[in-house]
Amino acid sequence: MTTTPGGHTPEKTSVSLLGLGSMGTALARAWLAAGHPLTVWNRTPARATALTAEGARVADSAAAAVAANSLVVLCLLDDASVAEALADADLTGKDLVNLTTSTPAEARARAEWARERGARYLDGGIMAVPPMVGVPEAGGYVFYSGSRALFERHQAVLAVPVGTTYVGADPGFAALHDVALLSAMYGMFAGAAHAFALIRQEDIDPTAFAPLLADWLTAMAPSVHQTAAQLRDGDYTRGTVSPLAMQVAGTPTFLSTAEGQGVSPELLTPYFALMRRRLTEGGSPDEDLTGVIDLLVRP
Repeated sequence: MTTTPGGHTPEKTSVSLLGLGSMGTALARAWLAAGHPLTVWNRTPARATALTAEGARVADSAAAAVAANSLVVLCLLDDASVAEALADADLTGKDLVNLTTSTPAEARARAEWARERGARYLDGGIMAVPPMVGVPEAGGYVFYSGSRALFERHQAVLAVPVGTTYVGADPGFAALHDVALLSAMYGMFAGAAHAFALIRQEDIDPTAFAPLLADWLTAMAPSVHQTAAQLRDGDYTRGTVSPLAMQVAGTPTFLSTAEGQGVSPELLTPYFALMRRRLTEGGSPDEDLTGVIDLLVRP
């Protein structure tokens, strides 16, 4: 820790935290362990009281928690909970950091709402689960968007529980990055579920199959870089290894295998339908699967 010219150790930034669910509690404990004075509030008081033994000060209302410190972090259930919790709070001059899960539109509206009430605003999208908080090697981080100056002012404090990644001045970008990455995650989960279903009734140990599946998904993951380059340049044939026409021609094998294994193809058929549609609606047979993305974007 650095010291001032006079040799005094500077005080650590005080934080007010509203919301003590699993994630909020993990954040609270990380800040307390790092020596940051912390004021907490939760709709269910018992959750807040449990942190007093670790050094937290409990506010008797959300408004009191906001009044206690300049830096106010929100980790509530949803956007409506934010509005309800802060209804009676004086936000003038406060730095609001909203880690509540929301949509990009909600984040943008909440940023304007905060500005109208005299507060500065930073939105966050948490890319971690509670056990990753306070464990740097776990790789968790939070996307932040909004005022860069506000982010830089509090980055050191915000980085105590998990890493920080600033993604732009648009307040909705943190939520957008959050949902985009989680959407890809669920797509991966869907593919893995179908793969396990295919072997479910065979004499194949799923624990022996799992490393093969994990390694294959890991090997395929870097393809996102080629997709990104194709989207940026507009050339969907550049660097293509498995052309669209060839992949469409191979889809019946996947569907027949699923039928033979007694497995519903419902996780695969929507994507296969988009592949066929791209091919029949003007996509080059030699292009990659990138053109499917254009079919998903509504005008």
